[in-house]
Amino acid sequence: MSIPAVRLRSRWILGHSLSVDLYEHLASWWPVISPVEGHAEEAAWIETLLPAQGSVLELGSGTGLLAHHLSKGLGMTLTDQSASMLAVSRELNPGCFHVEADMRELRLDRTFDAVLAHDAIDYMTTRSDLARAAATAYAHCAEDGVAVFVPDDLAETFVESTTLEENNAPDGRAARLVDWTWDPDPDDEKVQTEWLLLLRTAAGEVSVHHECHTFGLFGRQVWIDTLIEAGFSDVRSVEEPVDRPRTAFIAHRCV
Repeated sequence: MSIPAVRLRSRWILGHSLSVDLYEHLASWWPVISPVEGHAEEAAWIETLLPAQGSVLELGSGTGLLAHHLSKGLGMTLTDQSASMLAVSRELNPGCFHVEADMRELRLDRTFDAVLAHDAIDYMTTRSDLARAAATAYAHCAEDGVAVFVPDDLAETFVESTTLEENNAPDGRAARLVDWTWDPDPDDEKVQTEWLLLLRTAAGEVSVHHECHTFGLFGRQVWIDTLIEAGFSDVRSVEEPVDRPRTAFIAHRCV
């Protein structure tokens, strides 16, 4: 995932001061860190929330992992604030149109049958930013169109979590990612994720990187109110059919 307002902090790890942007000069590692094959099941669920055919605008598309699975039946325009992530996506999704832009400011002077904002929407860390992203979605949603938002967590259901991803690529590279998400201040609408990343090149050289990212954490009613205030109607939520489900918000732009 990628997008606006990423907060990076230098840390000392194993004696080295590291300030790394995972979405910029390490972008080429994303196919190793998070292989496209691992997103097929999630994409299949999101596909059920989108029109069976037509045009889709994705806000915060990153390296295009979801689009790779969705674009086979849909005409997709992929937008992201990171040029480096889009460069990776262009190789993975040559049939998609790519635009470098901030989801809070994007205006393409056209509309789409559907607008999708996946986990990149989590980088909206204030209600104001969330409202601006919702306004972007509304501005690009055709009449009778639909917008789908899929945040990682809601305030009502958030629990601290730690995950480990282990992936080895066919080209000899390998990645290990520890993802620890916690809430430093339960009274605000933010959570913090610590990413500890170990990368091994095909030549066997290992580097260690750490980043701290802040994500927005909003309640269900905040989401619904924000989408209605943006102009959407018939806003509803559905749960992902997995053990630890995420909530998708589906909003319609009626005639």
